[in-house]
Amino acid sequence: MSDALATPTDTGSGTPPGSGAVVAVLAFSGIVVALMQTLVIPIVPELPRLLDAPASDTAWAVTATLLAAAVATPVVGRLGDMFGKRRMLLVSVVMLVAGSVVCALSDSLVPMIMGRAMQGLASGVIPLGISIMRDELPAERLAGSTALMSASLGVGGALGLPTAALIADNFDWHVLFWASAAMGVIAFALVVSLVPESKVRAGGRFDLVGALGMATGLICLLLAISKGADWGWTSGTTLGLFATAVLVLLAWGVFELRTPQPLVDLRTTARRQVLVTNLASIAIGFSMFAMSLVLPQLLQLPEQTGYGLGRSLLTAGLVMAPSGLVMMATAPVSAAVSKARGPKVTLMIGAVIVACGYGLNIVLMSEVWHLVLVSCVIGAGIGFTYGSMPALIMGAVPASETAAANSLNTLMRSIGTSVASAIAGVVLSQMTISLGGYALPSESGFKTVMAIGAGAALLAFVIASFIPGRRPEATAGVAPATVEPTAGAPSAK
Repeated sequence: MSDALATPTDTGSGTPPGSGAVVAVLAFSGIVVALMQTLVIPIVPELPRLLDAPASDTAWAVTATLLAAAVATPVVGRLGDMFGKRRMLLVSVVMLVAGSVVCALSDSLVPMIMGRAMQGLASGVIPLGISIMRDELPAERLAGSTALMSASLGVGGALGLPTAALIADNFDWHVLFWASAAMGVIAFALVVSLVPESKVRAGGRFDLVGALGMATGLICLLLAISKGADWGWTSGTTLGLFATAVLVLLAWGVFELRTPQPLVDLRTTARRQVLVTNLASIAIGFSMFAMSLVLPQLLQLPEQTGYGLGRSLLTAGLVMAPSGLVMMATAPVSAAVSKARGPKVTLMIGAVIVACGYGLNIVLMSEVWHLVLVSCVIGAGIGFTYGSMPALIMGAVPASETAAANSLNTLMRSIGTSVASAIAGVVLSQMTISLGGYALPSESGFKTVMAIGAGAALLAFVIASFIPGRRPEATAGVAPATVEPTAGAPSAK
């Protein structure tokens, strides 16, 4: 029990001289994994021809990654708490490399889907990296480092689009996956060489029944959300999946509350600070992805629409890229605000910045520089919010549950992005204009999505206001590590 409840300074690592390298390696690994979000975007329209399959089937190359990530993230987090976070991080990177190689060698649909699913299994790298930082870094470096690691999710997504577009435009499409495999190998070698294994372990037995139940419920839920527009929101398949998800997840919750060693400790998750942060994360995930859906389309639509800018996919990627750099730059600022005022305030500030960014987008959307400005403002807000969430989560859970708790928070953001994709898809498909015989999203459709994105950010602000206030000195996440897993309320409150 003493190991499971040890603070970072109890692990024997003290203040490691190579802590800067640890942060850099973990952040790089997070960016590599996040690149998988945008890796296939440049070739999605070409996949039916490249794989000799209908478009409805090739869409599974994207959906498979989403579903695999949703299942893997909380499972790998729990396994990391039990058997070693570095060990599971390495396993995740191996899955990324293996999946990339399978995709690079594929010329047909089935191996492509298999490879993309394997890539999705690597999604636990970011929450595992945050948890390793909590165990290994000195308290004074923890807030800034976890903010950077959390922001790597957005950084990788923003930088991945122009990189992937550049490769797709100039090389065979398989090079995309060979490049991701190479980056995965580099990440693996760096982690092996520079990242220590934490001594903080939860122990116990893995909850296989809980994992299967959660996987079934999440797959049904996300499948209904992601494919509902194609199948019809009122179709028997979609409604059946939603109903199954509700029933399975309710049964899973009852089981988790009764099992002595659950996959997800719902009592810890129900603590006010954790619960409210996770709810805010769904809204923030929605806001972040709405930008990724709107801006590239605005840039690529033909100028004849009167609002499209007629630019290439590469240009669209380059417009989005600065937002990733802004997210990275705001990580230390986010940490400084959290240290001075608490991560709750940081989260609320970030939500307001995101809402302002969408407000700007509604009135500024006629020039390329307008969209660069908008993406940077929203990126700054996302950097603030993503930087604050790990501090909020780690301030309310024991050290032995850090990886599982951070993984669940990452899952909440992913659910938000999935809902954003579905809602934006419905809005843009219903609000259209006709040009050259094709139905294209209308300007009012884009503005509606932006307004919804702003509304989601403001909702996150309101939700975050219910997070308990905390002393600034408690934000480092060290003191709460001594909280007993069965305690009612964490001492950091």
